[in-house]
Amino acid sequence: MTWTFSQLPYARPDTGAFKASYRGAIERLRKAAAYPEARAAYKAQEDIHRKLNTLQTIVSIRNTMDTKDAFYDAENTFFNEEMAKFMPLIKEANEALLASPFRPEFEREFGRQLFTLLAIGVKTQDEAIVPDLIEESELCETFKKITAGCQAVFMGETRNFYGLLKYMENPDRNVRRAAYIQWATLYEAVSEPLDSLYDQLIAVRLRMAKKLGLPSYTELAYLNMRRADYTAAEVASFRAQVAKIITPAADRYRRAQAARIGVDTLRYYDESYMFPNGNADPLGGEKGLIQAARAMYRDLSPETGEFFDFMLEHGLFDLPTRPGKHLGGYCTYLLERQAPFIFSNFNGTAADVGVLTHEAGHAFAFYMSMREQPLLDYISATSEVDEIHSMTMEHFAYPWLDKFYGPANVRKARFAHLMEAFCTIPYLVSVDEFQHRVFENPAMSAKERRTLWREIEKTYMPWRDYDGVPFLEEGGFWMQKQHIFLYPFYYIDYALAQVGAFELYGRTKADRQAAWADYLRLCKAGGSRGYFDLLRLANLSNPFAPGSVEKAVSHVIRELDGL
Repeated sequence: MTWTFSQLPYARPDTGAFKASYRGAIERLRKAAAYPEARAAYKAQEDIHRKLNTLQTIVSIRNTMDTKDAFYDAENTFFNEEMAKFMPLIKEANEALLASPFRPEFEREFGRQLFTLLAIGVKTQDEAIVPDLIEESELCETFKKITAGCQAVFMGETRNFYGLLKYMENPDRNVRRAAYIQWATLYEAVSEPLDSLYDQLIAVRLRMAKKLGLPSYTELAYLNMRRADYTAAEVASFRAQVAKIITPAADRYRRAQAARIGVDTLRYYDESYMFPNGNADPLGGEKGLIQAARAMYRDLSPETGEFFDFMLEHGLFDLPTRPGKHLGGYCTYLLERQAPFIFSNFNGTAADVGVLTHEAGHAFAFYMSMREQPLLDYISATSEVDEIHSMTMEHFAYPWLDKFYGPANVRKARFAHLMEAFCTIPYLVSVDEFQHRVFENPAMSAKERRTLWREIEKTYMPWRDYDGVPFLEEGGFWMQKQHIFLYPFYYIDYALAQVGAFELYGRTKADRQAAWADYLRLCKAGGSRGYFDLLRLANLSNPFAPGSVEKAVSHVIRELDGL
């Protein structure tokens, strides 16, 4: 039967009944006399998770589609509260499986990664932090509402942050600067409530770490990210490699960009403007880009063609920007439908193509793993692997850029994308270092956080120039990154993944079929293995090893120099 996302029914679930069923499944697991009974009890728990998670995802998507919709706003609050209250039961279930006499049988069938994830989960689960989780969710929802409500009249129309970004790629520098000033003004106007909000988020996150007996929130954040293979020390060494290898080359490319577009000093509002005669903007609007993506995915492989047709058939996109819509873009999935969903804010720039490659890379990986993996915990890997799926797909799309930009603009589009992917890495590690240092000294004031951000920027992005705008010159730029508020310590995963994506992209130059086979194997594996094991499965290097960054990006530097 054909269905679309907009037609999916929703009714608030009876969480009391779900909890009773869940308790029953835990009890059956404890009392199981044989492995088949224990396995059936665990699968019953998964069925409950699948149903509840699907309903929660429907609510979350519809809430981000229109943050002013009172019904889905209330349902989102309901789920944030109820799922936090579910934590003690989940911890009980995890502990029961960890202690099961049938653990060897579970490991033989599903692998050891299941128990690695369970052990991490137990460390982060305690009834004492349920009120804190609810408070954290409420603060995050407040952030979404504040930023979604920001808009201004520019060039005769009411525009949000994403609507302004397009004008920061305008060939007229005066227009770029005007859009930038308006963009910065919007953030400055809400900086006081955002600073206060971040103070509250720091406090509640510290409180949770203390209640869980952890030495710092940083450690809790790493556990929440399911990082079992490395620590903050390895991440710091990776940032050092970026500063040594990528920052100098990126600085050189930014200086060349200034000369190319004819400006003495590259300002922030110039960074997205790559060519003196204008950027390569995509053709055809939303419908045209969707059809171009469909043609590309059908050409790329049978698996990607099937996946994209499925997405179109079931209406699993929300792409245009509009007032009241949540910022940014994401990909999520509906477990009961084995269906990914892509959300974005199209703005007429190359970022729109990025959505149909980056977020579609996530969606494709979810589509494959939901059909390959036997456990819900294995559908998604840790995010530094999941982002390899998305970022690599951006590079795999290069042979089809003519479908998005027209044949005359392929060279420009390819250069702009590759340079942006390369030059963004220093920003990614800046966000990561900022968060580590904030939680090393959580008592710092809002002003001290801004000073810290500007100091970090100058280390990793020495080219950054805010043209004298006081709010940004003093370090206010950090608060435009929603991940700092909503997804703490996530951002380094983009940098780690980009290095892996560059490595896979480099492999396409020698043997495209082999590179695709490695990528497809990684997508199908989902989160069934640990981080380093998944890297090995895809024939990828450990990004923390000395020299690994230089090895992964050297071919990119050569290509950018050539282009």
